Amino acid sequence: MPASTTTAKTGKPGAKGPRPRHVPQRTCVVCREKTNKRALFRIVRTSDGRVEVDLTGRKPGRGAYVCDTPACWERATRTSILDHALKTELTPETKDALRAFAASIFVNRPAANADEKGETA
Repeated sequence: MPASTTTAKTGKPGAKGPRPRHVPQRTCVVCREKTNKRALFRIVRTSDGRVEVDLTGRKPGRGAYVCDTPACWERATRTSILDHALKTELTPETKDALRAFAASIFVNRPAANADEKGETA
C-alpha cells in the first residue's frame, strides 16, 4: 500500500509545495490579447485631464494597456481606441507624443514584420 500524504496532526492532505506567485493579467485595448501586466505599457489619463505613458504602472488615474508591438501602437494612435478606453478625447499633440514614445521603443528592434513574411533584411 502506498504511503499516505495526510499529515499526522490534521488528517488533511499535505501541502504540495508553495503556491505560485500571482501574476496580474491585463488586456491590450487594441488587439484584446491578455498577457502579464509588466509586458504591456500603461497609458493613463490623470485627474487633471492629461494623457501620458505610465512606465511605473502606479500613477493614479484611468489607465489603458497597449502591447509592445508596433502595429498596436500605430492603431492606438491612428484610431479612437484610446479615446474610448480613457473616456476622453486625445488631442493631436497627445497623439504625436504617444507616436514619438512608440518610435523610441522600436528604434533598436529588428523589424518583426520581415520575419513573419519570410523576408530577410
